[in-house]
This record gives sequence, C-alpha cells and structure tokens, in this order.
Amino acid sequence: MSVQPRLNRLLGPDGKCFDVAIDHGIFGEPGFLAGIENMKQAVEIIVAANPDAVQLSMGQAHLLQEIPGKQKPALVLRTDTTNVYGRTLPRYLFSQLMENIVEQALVLDAAAVVVNLLLLPEQPELYHQSVAHIGKLKPACERYGLPLMVEPLVMQPNERAGGYMVDGNLEKIITLVRQAVELGADIIKADPCDDVSEYHKVIETASGIPVLVRGGGRVSDEEILKRTLALMQQGAAGIVYGRNVIQHAHPDGMTRALMAIVHDGADVTQALAILSGNGQ
Repeated sequence: MSVQPRLNRLLGPDGKCFDVAIDHGIFGEPGFLAGIENMKQAVEIIVAANPDAVQLSMGQAHLLQEIPGKQKPALVLRTDTTNVYGRTLPRYLFSQLMENIVEQALVLDAAAVVVNLLLLPEQPELYHQSVAHIGKLKPACERYGLPLMVEPLVMQPNERAGGYMVDGNLEKIITLVRQAVELGADIIKADPCDDVSEYHKVIETASGIPVLVRGGGRVSDEEILKRTLALMQQGAAGIVYGRNVIQHAHPDGMTRALMAIVHDGADVTQALAILSGNGQ
C-alpha cells in the first residue's frame, strides 16, 4: 500500500515539513523534561503555532489527537525508547521497540512513525537492535501505508562527550543515512554535520528520500535560525526540533519563526522579527 496519502498529511504542499519533537519524556532522563513538565500545556502551545507535525509517544499522543478540528498538526509517533542518553552510561544498554506499535499508530491516526538507528562507539549489540527494529517495522508499515521515519544517530564516546552528544562527522552521518535509506526509510531524520555547507552531500546520499534535520541541544536563537536557513538552502526537506523550541521562553514564536524559514524562505532577520512579535 502506498505511503503517499499519509506523507501528504505530514509534508506541506511544497514538500517541506517542520516536526516539533515533544517525545523526550519516554527516554527516562530528568534533564529531558525541561519545558515539558506540563505536557498538556506544552502540546496546546505548539499546536496553536501550527507546525506541520508534532512528535509524541504513544502515552501522550492523545493530547494532540483529542484536540477537535481538522487543522491541527499531523502526529508522528515514537516507536522506541533507549537508555543511552545519560551522562554516565548504565551497565546494560538497550533499545526497546514498543509492542504492536504500528497498530497503535493507526488507532491514533498517526501520519508517520519514527525509530532510531543508533550507532555508538563499541556498542554493536545496540546497533544490531536498531537494525532489527527497522526490519520489523518496515513490512508492517508497508502493509498499512504508514510512512517510516528513521533517525540515524551517530554519537560520540560517552566518556569524552558525556550524554547525548552527537558526532557531526560528515562521513559517518552519510554512511548511516544511506543505510537507513537502504533499509527502507520513507523519511530520514538526521543530524547536521559540523560544516553545514557540506550538507548537500547528505541529501544526495539519501537518494530522493526527504531529509528532516534534527536540532540537537539548545543554542542561541540566532544560531538555530542561521543553521536552519543554511540547511534548507542545502536541500533539506525540513527540520525536527525539540529542545530549541520547547525549552524556549516563547515556543510558539520560535515555531512560527522556523515555519517561515522552512516554508516561506524567510531570512534570519525576518525570522527574528517574527520571534520578537513584529513579523507578519
């Protein structure tokens, strides 16, 4: 069955997408809860700013889908959880896929599901678990026409970086993105590389599959807006940002500013004006 009908709900008419990630609580890290302590309020604020999609876990997706009306953002449902994001790695690392998650996604009327493809130094078992999850999800998603978003995540050694620190090495990102495409991803959610001017190489290796770029850790307003503009100019199909939106003092304003860059080609000055409340 074709995934295109649901992709049409996820992506704008221009083929672009801004997905706001609010699924951080599923990973069990206390630091990830900043800005989303009150999930109902957080979801309502983001929905009012009207991004293309909101990324949630199965236990919180109802906060989006219970909102009445046809105009709310599409749901991207998180399918897995892991314990790799702490500053100190535990004795046993895991990546766990939720049971019957494709069926749950259909019940929740999700437009897509998302799963990690984790590559950590010296953790081949975790990498294998991730590949197995994609292999399990792909045929189920195909059966029901549900787009599969794969999140290739290359991380630095924990002892050097200390918790959820991505590796911006272009070669590593390209290699893992290509593997995600080969495994059947309908959408890619990938990290930016250290030199954003080279990101077109990531887009090329995705072989026509839309690439949405992750936001990563919290940075200044100007930095995230500049980076977003540069990534869109490099050919990205959009962005998936969490902490740079939900931990912002004005998450609704940041959402609107980023939407203007993604869909309207706004420059940084125009986006900052929207963020400050002076934009149209």
